[in-house]
Amino acid sequence: MTVRPPTPEALRAKGPIPRHVAIIMDGNGRWAKRRGVPRLLGHRAGREAVRDTVQGAVALGVEVLTLYTFSTENWDRPRTEVQGLMSFLKRVLREEVKELDRQNVRLRVIGRARDLSADVRDVIDAATERLAQNDGLLLCLAISYSGRAEILEAVRRLVAEAGSRPVAPLKVDEAAFEAHLMTAGLPDPDLLIRTSGERRISNFLLWQLAYTELVFDDALWPDFRRKNLYRAVADYQGRERRFGRVDAAGPRG
Repeated sequence: MTVRPPTPEALRAKGPIPRHVAIIMDGNGRWAKRRGVPRLLGHRAGREAVRDTVQGAVALGVEVLTLYTFSTENWDRPRTEVQGLMSFLKRVLREEVKELDRQNVRLRVIGRARDLSADVRDVIDAATERLAQNDGLLLCLAISYSGRAEILEAVRRLVAEAGSRPVAPLKVDEAAFEAHLMTAGLPDPDLLIRTSGERRISNFLLWQLAYTELVFDDALWPDFRRKNLYRAVADYQGRERRFGRVDAAGPRG
């Protein structure tokens, strides 16, 4: 018997909705390989998954949805694939911005912008500007992103701000450090979803995921839909988040 996924209404009634959901969109290449088509077609097939997931997040009332779109390691892929991905990214942003605007979605991009060509940056800037006045879901795209590089960049900015003065170690607390991260001002992810059955975080939001709940979905990314998101949220709601603290019943691991 097929079990129906929970509805947004049922999930909101059940318990807190995660404020920030992060997703590692994995499996495009394997989706294409299983069908005997070029890898780029797998990436293109993932577009509907992004659209449906964004709509699902809006329906749930999620505040921030961060999608791991392109890592710094992805630059090492074949040149034709990288060029195709960048062209696809530009086209999707141009074509989807109207629908994102209709859904009251804002846009933010994190990652090493200097790695992107000027035409890609221009499309990102145009989409970000058009959506800037919205106050709904913040869609955060991690493009040319590396968790380790983000941490190193934050340290470098802290040191650079000090100038010739030595950095006072005791003044560098978590708040000061987080203010220099690319995600400054955003809540840490409550829920991380990785698709395709892989069980690792792949250099994604290394600082921010310290107490995030992890859900691994076997669906390849092009097959992921809002029902998968809703099931992951239901899983999240069934967990007890203690953030390293001990509850009244005593320690349980």
